[in-house]
Amino acid sequence: WQTGLMDCCTDCSVCCCGMFCFPCLACQVAGDMNECCLCGTSVAMRTLYRTRYNIPGSICSDCCVTTWCLVCSVCQIKRDINRRREMGIF
Repeated sequence: WQTGLMDCCTDCSVCCCGMFCFPCLACQVAGDMNECCLCGTSVAMRTLYRTRYNIPGSICSDCCVTTWCLVCSVCQIKRDINRRREMGIF
């Protein structure tokens, strides 16, 4: 990951969107990945993203993160997507 799970201050707009309009952020992430809006918060979505970009981790860690810190998880994915877009690799 290009940012840590709790690095909300690295992109305050993503953090605010996650805190105050979480369904909107989840749908943005799903849309960015060409998936169903309902999938934006799933373990499968996090695992798909992580494996697509060779990010170290496991399904077990993905499950734990999405279970106990769902908002942080989706914010982390969105920050990563934004950074990869800036670098032209998304």
